[in-house]
Amino acid sequence: MPRFPSRESDVAALATEIINGLRNHAEDFPAPPLGVEDLQASLDAYMVTHEAAVEAQGAAAEAFDDKDEALQSLIDGMRAVLRYAEDATQYHDGKLKKLGWGARKPRSELQVPGQAGVLEVKREGPGWVYLDWKKPADGGVVAVYHVQVLRKGEEDDAWRDVATCFDTMAVLSDQDRGIELRYRVVTANRAGRGVPSNAVAVSL
Repeated sequence: MPRFPSRESDVAALATEIINGLRNHAEDFPAPPLGVEDLQASLDAYMVTHEAAVEAQGAAAEAFDDKDEALQSLIDGMRAVLRYAEDATQYHDGKLKKLGWGARKPRSELQVPGQAGVLEVKREGPGWVYLDWKKPADGGVVAVYHVQVLRKGEEDDAWRDVATCFDTMAVLSDQDRGIELRYRVVTANRAGRGVPSNAVAVSL
């Protein structure tokens, strides 16, 4: 069964075929619910409004192009004036505020990230462990997390990185078995490393 068209051009094409069919084969369709002339009038009315809409759309597109061009010209002029004002006042905040502007904020130095919180062992198995922790509540933005490990009996300065993560979890495999291992997480960014998290102990 044919489907009624959805595109306007296809609707108009089908309307033309129906009108021609009704006119050329009146004996097969003697009493249509809408006369041929009425259907033709509807098609003509649509075509007129369609052409008007296309013309209006073109005019609207030109109007939007003109608007965008005028806006860009305005922006360029405003920026030129504000750059001049910044130089003329040597970035004096009070004077620049008279123009609705203000002095540039000094670039803040990157801070060392804070301490990762609540390090936990979520799951564990022979030679592997799943660790989870929380983002720091303060400090600079964390770039990476360094997961560190310490074997039982080693000195406290023997902590070593065992994984580098960008998320607040890590699954470590091929870990030493048969000995207690302690894990902690150290935050880091370009400014340096933060304070180590709490340590958790596990025997795999």
